[in-house]
Amino acid sequence: MRYTYSENTGPLFPWIRDEVECPELIKKGKRGMAARRVQEWLCLNGLSLVIDEDYGPVTETTVREFQRANNLVDDGEVGPITWAVLVADMLAVLKATSNNSEKLSFAVLERARAHLAVHPVETGGQNRGPWVRLYMKGHEGNAWPWCAGFVTFLMEQACELLDRRMPISGSFSCDSLAAQARAAGMFVEEGVPPEGLPPGTIFLNRRTSTDWTHTGFVHEAEETLFHTIEGNTNDEGSREGYEVCARRRGYSGKDFIVFPTE
Repeated sequence: MRYTYSENTGPLFPWIRDEVECPELIKKGKRGMAARRVQEWLCLNGLSLVIDEDYGPVTETTVREFQRANNLVDDGEVGPITWAVLVADMLAVLKATSNNSEKLSFAVLERARAHLAVHPVETGGQNRGPWVRLYMKGHEGNAWPWCAGFVTFLMEQACELLDRRMPISGSFSCDSLAAQARAAGMFVEEGVPPEGLPPGTIFLNRRTSTDWTHTGFVHEAEETLFHTIEGNTNDEGSREGYEVCARRRGYSGKDFIVFPTE
């Protein structure tokens, strides 16, 4: 099973295929997860409606609006063609691409930029929606903050494209990421100079010496701040945000996971 695909989505992990493959013809009268996914993707495409898992008249009308806007057959039903357009952003970040560098840190950053470009966001509630399920192996909900899942998923993609093993196993937990990095000799405590933070380095927000609350990637390090790409955050920098976005952060209270030099 894979985190990226080349010709078709068949090799992808099952929880990824659940998000990007059209399970059946979905139309008025359909209830359950298939209807919910249509509603979620309509919202993610800028056509907001209530996500209630009921493909009723409102959903049908909104699908028709989406189809007209994208030059599709205006029938109010979601088959493979309409579905592929709905989920195009997710398909784009799963598509295997060539890397411009053999360095893992740079390959990770390329993946981060690709995800940032399509602006993944939650929909349907806190820690919910297709993007959360993608990063969290099908999990979602209040108990599943997804910043570490975002970091791990992108590492998995980068390692897969470079055909190499993960330097750490990855986790949904910031604390586990820190512990794995310590064991692998990749953990750097606060105080590292900017030149020691190559693009693609992982940062960790430290609350105590054994507790980290948020994580993401260093995009560029400057003398007094560093630029990031991170998930499950927002413009306020909250660990319970709703999107993948770029931010600026200071060095105070930050530790880092620096990939080995290849």
